Amino acid sequence: MESIPTTLPPADALRQHDQHGRVVMVTGASGGLGRLVALGCARAGATVVLHGRVVRKLEALYDEILAARAPEPTILPLDFARAEAADFANVASALHAQFARLDTIVHTAAMLGSLGPLEHQSFESWVALLRVNVAAPMGLTRVLLPLLDRAPDASVVFTLDSRGIEPRAYWGGYAVTKAGIAALARELADEWENRSNLRVNAIVPGPIRSPLRLQTHPGEDPARWPPPDVLVPLYLHLVAGQTKAESDALIDAQAWLAGAPCAASLRP
Repeated sequence: MESIPTTLPPADALRQHDQHGRVVMVTGASGGLGRLVALGCARAGATVVLHGRVVRKLEALYDEILAARAPEPTILPLDFARAEAADFANVASALHAQFARLDTIVHTAAMLGSLGPLEHQSFESWVALLRVNVAAPMGLTRVLLPLLDRAPDASVVFTLDSRGIEPRAYWGGYAVTKAGIAALARELADEWENRSNLRVNAIVPGPIRSPLRLQTHPGEDPARWPPPDVLVPLYLHLVAGQTKAESDALIDAQAWLAGAPCAASLRP
């Protein structure tokens, strides 16, 4: 079995394909990283389905994409903390009626919850974290798989966290749920190994100048970390540009930025 490459070219050398004709869903598109990925896909020609919780933020991004003369996006407001299986089924029905297929899902939506000792965390907050960070990505990917299967080159990209890979004290339900989504990515890589039109990858962004980093490390100087837009070429490469033989990768984005070995296989 051919192994994936352990290194990736720098941003200016990564294969970037024209995305005209592709339909790309970005969850958490109103957030820091999700917004930039959505804009990048739109500017590359994709029709982007913008998921988020706050309608006014999605509408602002919609207007920004139109101002860039990119294809008209679609807005998908949905609160993952409250979504039920029927809501995800409705999303699949709507996308099937509008596009008949889906080429990519980029999962960036995440909920941090509260950090601190376990005894200071509530059961209800953990349930909300499980819904947003694990159940929603699973629920969406499951119901959208028939649409992905219609695409000749479909891609699912998960956004992980180093605390899900190496949990530490006081990271609570956030670390546990990020470990859960890492497990889901590994399961799908194994299940889709012999499905030539389906690719799955996972990115660990590491410290970037994002709203989430400001929440978890409020005492840091944000200038210490790279801006999130430096990761957009990596996401775009995984959306359209990567081959099937190179997929099933767990990518350390900070190592990639440093030009070091950065990728390991998601499969056992």
